[in-house]
Amino acid sequence: MTRSLVVKVTCGPEEAERLNQGFTVAATAAASGVAVSLWLTGDATWFGMPGRAEGFSLEGATPLADLLATVLAAGQVTVCSQCAGRRSLTEADLIPGIRVAGAAVFTEEVLQDDVQALVY
Repeated sequence: MTRSLVVKVTCGPEEAERLNQGFTVAATAAASGVAVSLWLTGDATWFGMPGRAEGFSLEGATPLADLLATVLAAGQVTVCSQCAGRRSLTEADLIPGIRVAGAAVFTEEVLQDDVQALVY
């Protein structure tokens, strides 16, 4: 049985390598057929908005927009509800397919059997 993967990214471009690593791990798992749930919290929340991932670059790394598209095509992307609220964002402000959900949903996901959770 294959475990599912929940990846929470908590940082923005100020921690470029850590941010990119979280997206890379989520996209690699999704491309490999693993069920992936990517959570964007803190300043990573901004990357749920159209055009934001395209504006990020890190030398030698796959473009963030490509990584995000891979996860969206094969998995679930969620923006933290409190983080969205603090930034005055709603689902209407986000890339289609990205949902807004809170700690209860995150907790439910990570406490299921055969789930691996990673935080970046």
